[in-house]
Amino acid sequence: MAAQTKLPAPDDELAGSEAPLLDHLIELRTRLIRALIVLFVLLIACFFVAKPIYEILLEPYRVAVAPEKVEVIFTSPPEWFFTQLNVAFFAALLIGFPYLAYEIYGFVAPGLYKKERKAFVPYLIATPLLFVLGTSLVYFAVLPMALHFFLGMQTPEVRLLMKVSEYLSFAMTLILAFGICFQLPVILTLLAQIDLLGKKTLEKGRRYAIVIILIFAALITPPDPISQLGLSLPLYLLYEVSILSVGFIEKRRAAAEAARKAAEEAEATAAEPAETAVAATPSAATAPATTSPSSSS
Repeated sequence: MAAQTKLPAPDDELAGSEAPLLDHLIELRTRLIRALIVLFVLLIACFFVAKPIYEILLEPYRVAVAPEKVEVIFTSPPEWFFTQLNVAFFAALLIGFPYLAYEIYGFVAPGLYKKERKAFVPYLIATPLLFVLGTSLVYFAVLPMALHFFLGMQTPEVRLLMKVSEYLSFAMTLILAFGICFQLPVILTLLAQIDLLGKKTLEKGRRYAIVIILIFAALITPPDPISQLGLSLPLYLLYEVSILSVGFIEKRRAAAEAARKAAEEAEATAAEPAETAVAATPSAATAPATTSPSSSS
């Protein structure tokens, strides 16, 4: 009886990459420690240039009050110090974000297949680009218009004296709000990538999306129409961009599925003649026996 040979299992990219939970926790702790060290070093470095950074942040205020001179005040001895510390912290986060993203990707990548890793890379590139796009819109357009709106409410007796901490809070609230909200295409595209959303769903939800965007902009931005419209309109445009992106993903997925089915059908068609030939060939067991004449003595 012939010995049965066991077919080898198909190669798995993740084979051998399994590790105990404790090893994963140790790796996570190591990456968190490295990220905190980098952020701490950046915080110290940015603190020494916090005043020039704050001067850059004051530029939209200068545009709003031009041609008058900008004047900001602080009303308690430690206020200016803590304001510079906050400036350094925000700057360290912005500068260190690429490294943080690298550490996150380095922790997640070993558990992903090669195709999944390739699909993950565009999101790592799109996230900071969209964040920079959102912050640029705030810095060059929305923030000067919002400040101009508030300054227009002054009277000869009631004048605005901007505090350094309050201006930083106002500016950073808008900057972070726009930077985070501009991640909408990334989030919706990721949901479509894992098959939780579809183009038709997004198209049907346009009216609800408009209402949600308006409510969200009213809650997250200062209570002025400039900031709210400045966030609502780009968010809706990004929603439309997300629909196009999700549609592209669905088309690419459908094309890949069609190619896979065509390959399977081609393999099945190629296998049919071979099976027919094997069935038509008589086996040794059923072949007619040939007898040789025996010689008699």
